[in-house]
Amino acid sequence: MNKLAYDLKVPFTTWHLAQWSNPQRGDIVVFYSPYDGERLVKRVVGLPGDTVELRNDQLIINGTPVNYEPLNGGISAQLTETEQQHSLFATEQLPARSHAVMAIPAIPAKRTFGPVQVPAGHYFMMGDNRDNSFDSRYFGTVERQRIVGRATAVVMSLDHDRYWLPRWSRSFRPLDAGTEN
Repeated sequence: MNKLAYDLKVPFTTWHLAQWSNPQRGDIVVFYSPYDGERLVKRVVGLPGDTVELRNDQLIINGTPVNYEPLNGGISAQLTETEQQHSLFATEQLPARSHAVMAIPAIPAKRTFGPVQVPAGHYFMMGDNRDNSFDSRYFGTVERQRIVGRATAVVMSLDHDRYWLPRWSRSFRPLDAGTEN
């Protein structure tokens, strides 16, 4: 994680000493959950002032539906065979950035919500594994001061279906923060 991506804080606190940037739409950030204070990693989909809505898994930002394209097969090939068989994959085209998303139709999830206006100084976060993510759809927007930094890489990925063995193909790799359009 790059803790200096947006600002300088007093070590081991969320007290800001200096700020030089703000999270951008599509950034993967680390933040403290407003629900329980747990540290989470999610993607920024809504900026301050935005109106965010989800209708039947279709993300809508400021009244404009986000486009979805087929996902490059190489990305989903990194997942287990079970995940591949029970999931749907797409490339979500956020304004100025695209990234992979996954849905698991068999899981009950919040596929419709909003519209929600993101207050000043707050951000709307969503996980890329949409149906298996506790995110702003459930706990609301995240205050800027709760954001610790920008996530940049996966250090270790463990496979819970295989007794928590390491998934070496996903470990020690940079995060795909998306591609610029």
